[in-house]
Amino acid sequence: MLPAFNSSREGLDGLLRIAGVPVWLPWPLPVGWLVAGFAGAGDERTGARACAVAVCGPNPLMGGPADMLVVAEEPGVGLGAALAGLDSVDPGADFGCAPSVAAVSFGNHEFPLWQVESPDRAVFAGEIKGHWLWLVLWPDTAGVLLLEPIELRDLRDPGQDMDLPFGATSPHLPAR
Repeated sequence: MLPAFNSSREGLDGLLRIAGVPVWLPWPLPVGWLVAGFAGAGDERTGARACAVAVCGPNPLMGGPADMLVVAEEPGVGLGAALAGLDSVDPGADFGCAPSVAAVSFGNHEFPLWQVESPDRAVFAGEIKGHWLWLVLWPDTAGVLLLEPIELRDLRDPGQDMDLPFGATSPHLPAR
């Protein structure tokens, strides 16, 4: 596991230097939401084979704070599953057996997401361009954010001059 990166432009740049997978950001962010840090999994030799972007803001259903981690990873890494509270490296044997319940969009294409059982958070997983995509939300009621497809941006793509609003680093990111 690589250390968490600060919720700042410098933290993002640190992750982008070693990212071997997409660095997904929901964009535009939900109203009132902020970027709350970054994390990766891998090593110095191979770089980050998994990347997580944390965002936080008001819970649209219950009020109070909410957090979302968006994870992209190569199959078998397990960062998304660990953040989802699972004891495996993937969404499980029954994954994808039922109809999808949500979607994200990227590059004018929608990608389905399936709900993954977790006791205390809302977890959704799918696949984009050969990589696992995980969305992990606290509390579980924040999952209503996925009633409409969320548009994703890969922060590795050139020419994105976005003025990202940064907030405090999420407590849900792996420890430094």
